[in-house]
This record gives sequence, C-alpha cells and structure tokens, in this order.
Amino acid sequence: MASKFSSTLLLLLSILMSIQLLVSAGNFYRDVDITWGEGRGKIQEGGRGLALSLDKQSGSGFQSKNEFLFGRFDMQIKLVPRNSAGTVTTFFLSSQGEGHDEIDFEFLGNVSGQPYTIHTNVYTQGKGNKEQQFHLWFDPTAAFHTYTIVWNPHRIVFLVDNSPIRVFNNHESIGIPFPKSQAMKVYCSLWNADEWATQGGRVKTDWALAPFTAYYRNINIDGCAISSGTSSCKSIGSTNNAKPWQTHELDGKGRNRLRWVQSKHMVYNYCADSKRFPQGFSAECKSSRF
Repeated sequence: MASKFSSTLLLLLSILMSIQLLVSAGNFYRDVDITWGEGRGKIQEGGRGLALSLDKQSGSGFQSKNEFLFGRFDMQIKLVPRNSAGTVTTFFLSSQGEGHDEIDFEFLGNVSGQPYTIHTNVYTQGKGNKEQQFHLWFDPTAAFHTYTIVWNPHRIVFLVDNSPIRVFNNHESIGIPFPKSQAMKVYCSLWNADEWATQGGRVKTDWALAPFTAYYRNINIDGCAISSGTSSCKSIGSTNNAKPWQTHELDGKGRNRLRWVQSKHMVYNYCADSKRFPQGFSAECKSSRF
C-alpha cells in the first residue's frame, strides 16, 4: 500500500513539474513580434517554434516584445542547410538610437561542405570593432543547438550548448565602455549579405536555391524587463537571492572549455589583427585573459 502511495505521489510530482516547466517555457506568440518579411516569418508548433525565410525579394525577422537591462537569453537555432553562401542568420541584443549598444551572434553561411562562421561582436555607445569569429565543432544545420548570451554588469558571456566560447569583461576601470545603461531587445533575422558574408564577399548567394530557411525554437529569456523606466529586478547588484546569471562567471571547468574552444575553433580575433589595428590593440586585449 505504501509503495502504491509513493508511486502515485511521484507521478503527481512529475506532472506538477512538467506543468511548471511548460508555464515557464518561452512562447513566440507571447514573447515576440514578427517585424518584417511580409509573411516570410512564421510561428509554428503552437508558439514553440518560428521559421524565418529569405528569397531574392526579402529576408525576415522578429524582435522581443519587451526590452531588458541584463539577463540570460537562450535560443535554439537550426541554420540554413547545404549551400547557405551569402546568407546571415542572427540572434542578438540591441538598443535603439545612434549611440546604441549591441551584443551579436551572427551566423555567416558558406558553400556546401564548408563550415559556418559564428561572428560575435560587442557595441557600446555605437562603437564596435570587437569581433571574434569561430567555426563550430558540429554541423549546426543538422539539428537544433542552443546559443546563449549572458549579460550582467560584470561581463558578457557567449555560450554554445552551454559551452563558453567568449567572455567580454567590464573594463570600465581602464576606460573601456561597457554596455550597462541602455535597455535592449532581442532581435533575430535571416537576410542576404553576399557583399561581405561569405569569404569576404567572393561567394555570392545562389538564388536558384531560394527560399532559404532557418528555424528557431524554445526561446527562453530570464532577465530584467524594463517598463516605463522601471526594472522588474529589485537590485542587480545584490547577491541575496540573485539568479545565477546575475553573478555568472566561469569556474575552472568553464575556463578550460573556453581555452579549448578558443585554441581549436577561433578563426579571427580582433585582439590579434595587427594589420587592422597598426596603432595598437584596444586596452582590454592586454587586460583580459580571454
């Protein structure tokens, strides 16, 4: 009898946990607006998924309904398969205005059999020039993978399937601006950039293969939403009852994983491009270990 009661209790707990996860999961109907593309962006699976397409006339894109000042932003993406040359699929945060802040994941397509390039960048007060690029250790077109931006007052961390690939630390103490005062929305898009995206623009988009389609799934935003200038977070600086992303930093395992990614899969680092920056590298290049 006790065993039967325990089994029933476990079943009820499992159902309750499933309901809780379902309620807390992101939903594209609730969380985003498709902002351009004239029908080329379509919400699917009851709000769990979203497809963006690109043809010769237009690409497509969407943005979050809310804007945020710090948070953790997760998106599962399956990229355009086969010959994706010239196409750019994006997942990024951005504020508005001339002196905007921005945190970028851009996925630069390539010809069949050649790897995608993950292009990352950080803009503060309208200035970027902080690019790092990577090739992935898997085929990002074969299945969904999770891409994450963690943004708090101390650092920005880019993760792929929860593996850190880049850390951009707050170096305001040495005069490097850091994005921490402008609220940002989440933006995603699929568009044509064949003037520069693939092998410096040498390989153009093959429109005979259009439409190109990228798939997004399981949007998950855990951040400080801003409404009428008020944050939904009580105190971002407090460690009491802080969410993990608010104090996120790499542990030993994370640092080792980051070193592995950067040594094996990084293909461009602005902190090593002396031709582009003959006057010398930005100060954070010398101050940051990563």
